[in-house]
Amino acid sequence: METGFLVIHPGALGDVLQAVPALRGLRAVAPAAAITFVGQPRLGRLLVELGVVQQARTFDGFGLEALFVDTPTPPALTEAVGANHVVSWFGSRDETYRRRLHALVPRALVAPPVPDDDTPVWRHLLGTLAGWDLAIPERVEPLRAPPLPAGEASADARRPRLVVHPGSGGDWKRWPAKRYAEVIRALRRRRAFDVLVHQGPADAEAAQRLLALLERDAVALLEPELPRLSAVLGAARAYLGGDSGVSHLAAAVGAPSVVLFPPATRRRWAPWSPTAVPIELTGTDADVERAIDALEGMLG
Repeated sequence: METGFLVIHPGALGDVLQAVPALRGLRAVAPAAAITFVGQPRLGRLLVELGVVQQARTFDGFGLEALFVDTPTPPALTEAVGANHVVSWFGSRDETYRRRLHALVPRALVAPPVPDDDTPVWRHLLGTLAGWDLAIPERVEPLRAPPLPAGEASADARRPRLVVHPGSGGDWKRWPAKRYAEVIRALRRRRAFDVLVHQGPADAEAAQRLLALLERDAVALLEPELPRLSAVLGAARAYLGGDSGVSHLAAAVGAPSVVLFPPATRRRWAPWSPTAVPIELTGTDADVERAIDALEGMLG
């Protein structure tokens, strides 16, 4: 019987999706091994839905805080980390946590943090597992998105759909809504397509501003669950968005994606999927033209 893997990663959506090549590498090393993800509940459900892991546990309440102090390990935690291999993309800067996790699971790997250089994050995460004979591929194929729910198709099946996510994890990374509108208007002068504007929990201002600029000639997708969002993205003809977890999800499920990055993040955070076109923003009109050119080829 092959060993199992317990993977600890409490990061946000984009951070976790950058670990997908490494998680797939674990599967390649031990095809019959079960991978259990410990992190945010909604991200665990997504990874199970996408077939990246087999099981998910919630990070909060898992009990790992007990490893940061020299006290007896709770029996429940000892049982919970009973997998033969543990990968922890968490806690690397705390010597007590590293020491006590290794005492609990001798084969545990506590990966070092992402270096402050231009190493792509996904390559760093995959490289942390190099001791387990994982090859670092030049190309990683996208995941297969779940099927699109009934009623989620474009109003006219013959018209391509562009999904736009104007939000971002920080204001400094956010492209102005008026720029998104300029791209969409220019493309609509050349071809017909539907526009779906995604609005996440923290994106109401950006999404509603874009919808207003488009004079409501677009459909809003309001805070869907991640499996549903991944299905919508996977069925889209093209995607446009900034440096955000949603953009990483679009690329991960194979949507032809234009992802807009500030210069400070493009090299490290560009998606691993070959379907993504990362554009480094310059703050000039050239950004709009580059986005138009890339999307025009995707919309066909």
